[in-house]
Amino acid sequence: MKQVPIIDLQTAASMVKEGDILLQGGFGMTGNPVHLMHALAEIGTKNLTFIGNNTGEPGLGGGRLLRNGQLKKMIGSFFTSNPDAVKAAQSGAVEYELLPQGTLAEALRAGGAGIGGFYTPTSAGTLIAQGRETKVIDGEEQVFIKALRGNVAFIRAWRADTAGNLQYRMTENNFNKAMATAADLVIVEVEEVVPVGEIAPENVHTPGCFVDYLVVAKLTLEDLGTSASVSSSKKVDESRMNMAKRALAELQKGNVVNLGIGIPTLVADLITEEHSIILHTENGMLGVGPVPVDGGGAMDYPVNAGKIPVTALKGSSYFDSADSFAMIRGGHIDVAIMGGLEVDEAANLANWAVPGKPLLGVGGAMDLAKGAKKLIITMTHTNPDGSSKIVPQCTLPLTASGVVDMVITELAVFEFPSGKLTLTGLMPNVTLKEVIAKTSANFEVAL
Repeated sequence: MKQVPIIDLQTAASMVKEGDILLQGGFGMTGNPVHLMHALAEIGTKNLTFIGNNTGEPGLGGGRLLRNGQLKKMIGSFFTSNPDAVKAAQSGAVEYELLPQGTLAEALRAGGAGIGGFYTPTSAGTLIAQGRETKVIDGEEQVFIKALRGNVAFIRAWRADTAGNLQYRMTENNFNKAMATAADLVIVEVEEVVPVGEIAPENVHTPGCFVDYLVVAKLTLEDLGTSASVSSSKKVDESRMNMAKRALAELQKGNVVNLGIGIPTLVADLITEEHSIILHTENGMLGVGPVPVDGGGAMDYPVNAGKIPVTALKGSSYFDSADSFAMIRGGHIDVAIMGGLEVDEAANLANWAVPGKPLLGVGGAMDLAKGAKKLIITMTHTNPDGSSKIVPQCTLPLTASGVVDMVITELAVFEFPSGKLTLTGLMPNVTLKEVIAKTSANFEVAL
């Protein structure tokens, strides 16, 4: 049986050479090989191309390499969670490339499978697709994405055996599984190494043939950043909760539902066992339950796409990010509820970027907007300056075209029967006159 060398952090970090492409597993700080990243920060190797979902948090994980000036380029899906990354990208200090989260995961899986690239409908017609080859396949525009590979992958697993077989814990699988296949040299940070045979074959998530070296490093609360704990107290204003209740009314028993961050997450607090709704989170979980009431964090619980610790309901399952987005693009998500910045008369959605503002991450929005069977947008009716978010034509960068089925604001509900923006409901204590005054888009009324 293969014997994988167990080395120390400094030896592992020294294997990354100047100019290398470095893959880093993790979703936020969950499943993040933070000790390997910090060891690399101590060595100071420069001119690295970093590929990961996000660049850690300020001073944590990839965020420490960034502060050290070790990164020349970042490739990922959501840099907004690290203000240092946003500043570095927007100032031109570091090159960057944004990819939708599912596209990033699939590009890594393709790279690990020896596939040169693939076509996807995700991001078609958006800024992300500019400069890329497109092709119409079965009547739908699709964007060509080149596969991604790295020189070195730093990943995190819960356990390994001495042959390098890996087992991930809860939602710590995320990008780690794909990255384990997509680099010339794979170094795995683990909580413990056990003898061969102690991990049952059916519990091996990444076979040892992909693993070159193991490093033992114990996680602490400090390593988890903002996912370390969660407060059970949450104040929500009545108008937002009314929006969540209205969105819940659209869900049917047995629906598989994905909830975006912000207002959509409030829907999760309203779902009971009697609703029989299965919540999906794109970082790799079906059967998401409410936040833990004991204040526990990511050391004890899975996390959702907002990097918030949650509980797992009976019948829950975990999987990696590539499989999660295969569910989304493959049409296995019945309803997606997400926030919005603009929705227009043609059912177009803009919700990921505002020019000049510190937003730098598309996350899974483009995949969900294209792949979910039904898309519900929950958002405030107007911007802070009073301007309408329901507009004749989106002026902000598009997330996807012609995808919105319903818009729920604190004032009204809009749908698109026969492809026309139509007011179908008023929220409590709201008049039609008020909706007309605060909506710049033209719409029909069917109350």
